Amino acid sequence: MRLHSRIARLFTLPAAALLLAACGGAPAPDTGDETSARAGSAPGEVNLYTTREPGLIQPLLDAFTQRTGTRVNTVFVRDGLLERVRAEGERSPADVLMTVDTGNLLDLVDAGITQPVQSAVLAEAIPAHLRGPGGEWFALSLRDRVLYADKDLALEAFSYEELADPLWKGKVCIRSGQHPYNTSLIAAMIAHRGVEATEAWLRGVKANLARKAAGGDRDVARDILAGICEIGIANAYYVGRMKNAEPGSEQHQWGEAIKVIRPIFASVEGGGTHVNISGAAVAAHAPNRDHAVALLEYLVSDEAQSLYARANYEYPVKAGVELDPVVASFGEMRVDALPLADIARHRREASELVDRIGFDN
Repeated sequence: MRLHSRIARLFTLPAAALLLAACGGAPAPDTGDETSARAGSAPGEVNLYTTREPGLIQPLLDAFTQRTGTRVNTVFVRDGLLERVRAEGERSPADVLMTVDTGNLLDLVDAGITQPVQSAVLAEAIPAHLRGPGGEWFALSLRDRVLYADKDLALEAFSYEELADPLWKGKVCIRSGQHPYNTSLIAAMIAHRGVEATEAWLRGVKANLARKAAGGDRDVARDILAGICEIGIANAYYVGRMKNAEPGSEQHQWGEAIKVIRPIFASVEGGGTHVNISGAAVAAHAPNRDHAVALLEYLVSDEAQSLYARANYEYPVKAGVELDPVVASFGEMRVDALPLADIARHRREASELVDRIGFDN
């Protein structure tokens, strides 16, 4: 049962009339765009369930409210987003479900707790391989899996395949192979080259490790500064955080010790840089569906995409958006064209492969 129907039954007709009059308020600002038109004249509200730290996206939500008059009620769900929405069932107040990692989004879709959205705005802004084929989910920002390299290395280009080159024996650092960032990369390699070739590659990477696969992405930069390794794989946005940290702080020193190279899948035609995403979907029983779609459309606008890039150092999903200076310094990114859904299908195989070769041991 939808939220507005349940509320209506709680009030007598006069009280309901007063409530509706109070909620109507002033009309939303006329911005002349499709987002505000879809939201309608009444400001209303939209309920966002997110696994992302609210502080990371609050500037975007505030901008959306200022632009449309629609209030965003944020519910931070650190763990168990799928289970919570499923338990709430048809009574769930959730309108938008936001999370990171393609696999997590597809899990929501597969669980039947999202609904498809047909939007020309979203289809135009987001490349086809970065959204569900039927509008079931949408990428909102990109997290490229890049090479951190000692800034003094004479290295300008790299491929993921080269991580297994014996040239780098004892010189590679990486976090656990079972972390979603790495299982996604391994799954992409499986999708491109098959399980057998990927197993040989991953064994080569393990043979090149300077230390046990552990820690976090920023620890790769830390260990490069310490001389433990020379290169490592990590997400690019962490570099923005490190380089913009307080001068003289440990994190700033880590960021200044490295340079970023965007690897590609060199062994496949048209191979580019592997990306994971932050993304969102409209909940299956969204009581404020129009406002939910309006929020997603706003999040792929030039304004919001620029805010994403500046606030989180993530790469915009929409082409032509101005980048944060640190992100821009990494050079042009050619995103691997493999559909993210194809990568996600190989997550279990990737995880099993990590265990089979004892990558984290």
